[in-house]
Amino acid sequence: MTPEQQVLTKLRGICLALPETSERLSHGAPTFFIREKRSFLMALTNHHGDGRFAIWCAAPEGMQKMLVDADGERFFVPPYVGHRGWLGLRLDRGIHWDELEGIVEDAYAEVAPAKLVEAARLGRS
Repeated sequence: MTPEQQVLTKLRGICLALPETSERLSHGAPTFFIREKRSFLMALTNHHGDGRFAIWCAAPEGMQKMLVDADGERFFVPPYVGHRGWLGLRLDRGIHWDELEGIVEDAYAEVAPAKLVEAARLGRS
């Protein structure tokens, strides 16, 4: 298993542990959905030759700018969805798993209905 596959396996576990999530390919990339409808995170490898192994995900208002300004080596504004506030995070620059788990949970909370967000929070305690 390649390092990218190992990371994707762990990321998949984090995403699919959240209530009513599923995974399927979208635009050629593993993408995670809530109730099989709304995407909250994509994992991309070398998208259009950009050389990145990264996620693109929904993010709370203001988070994208704050993280990109603070650490532009790891965080970026992704194409296509960046104008909606989505965040890009490079997975090839060292992964802080607790941070990544929080980012995934935030992405989920941005897209999921309130009842599912509450169920996810109750499941953590």
